[in-house]
Amino acid sequence: MKSHRLITFWRIIHNGIVNFIRNVSLAVAAMAVMVVTLTIVLFSLITNATFANTIAQITNKIDISVFLQDSTTDAQAKQLASRLAARPEIKKVQYLNKQQALQSYIEQNRSNQNLVTAATESGNPIPATILVYPRNLNQIPSIKAFLDQPANHQLQTADSPSYNGDRKQAIDNITHATDVLRKIGVVTVAVFAVICALIIFNTIQMAIFNRRDEITIMRLLGASTSYIRGPFVVESAIYGLLSAIFSILIINSAFLASSGALQASSLGLLDINYANQYFDAHFWKLLVLQIAIGIIIGTVSSVIATRRYLKFKIR
Repeated sequence: MKSHRLITFWRIIHNGIVNFIRNVSLAVAAMAVMVVTLTIVLFSLITNATFANTIAQITNKIDISVFLQDSTTDAQAKQLASRLAARPEIKKVQYLNKQQALQSYIEQNRSNQNLVTAATESGNPIPATILVYPRNLNQIPSIKAFLDQPANHQLQTADSPSYNGDRKQAIDNITHATDVLRKIGVVTVAVFAVICALIIFNTIQMAIFNRRDEITIMRLLGASTSYIRGPFVVESAIYGLLSAIFSILIINSAFLASSGALQASSLGLLDINYANQYFDAHFWKLLVLQIAIGIIIGTVSSVIATRRYLKFKIR
């Protein structure tokens, strides 16, 4: 019984391959749209990963500086730092007393001797500082609200807290671009997936119509519906498999062109170097994902087409 099922399975696979070869001219349109769909899916995944990496890199360089009044004791400062560190939206907190803050200021401005001299010869005007590193820049208002509480605010100087607004703006721009591209990608993929499914649907319908006499004979000989339907499903799965491989090759060629002929390291907000590294590091996972998506689109379309037309149209 098991050997019989295995033989039947291989016959279905063989017939599906034969059908694909026979109908390769019909399959070109379906595969072309599927290649576009899978290429958009792959590009969207790589773009999202690249933007996420860019945001993480910039976020790691941003801190909120909480400047403390000279009247604030070391114990009060450490208590405030401890309460900040306990908040879920804060990744890390670093407390610098006045001497440590001065040393940090000197290190940051070593190239400007006038600033260093002014700081060291005027009795250390640099206040004790708490450096706050947020997990997400969208949570900065929440952190500021905590620092503005009366008990916390009275420990701070008038110009506290402070953070680099340019980097915050860069993060906002990238985050907005990521959200927009993600939405565009989802809509575009959905539209092309529907078009692709309809084309495969019609392709299988035409294949069934072209083979209607052969299918009728198979029915008269007692062939099961699953045995008749199987080759069409395999044929559609081949569409997905080949389309996935073509989409991977297209993206790979695009990266080769950008890093070779164009000598590009970035394309606007998109870090080409990281995107290329991400693609290389996750090549096999992306390929398997592409193949899975392509086969699912193809087989689902084929199953619907054969269930509707094979059962009711062929007698």
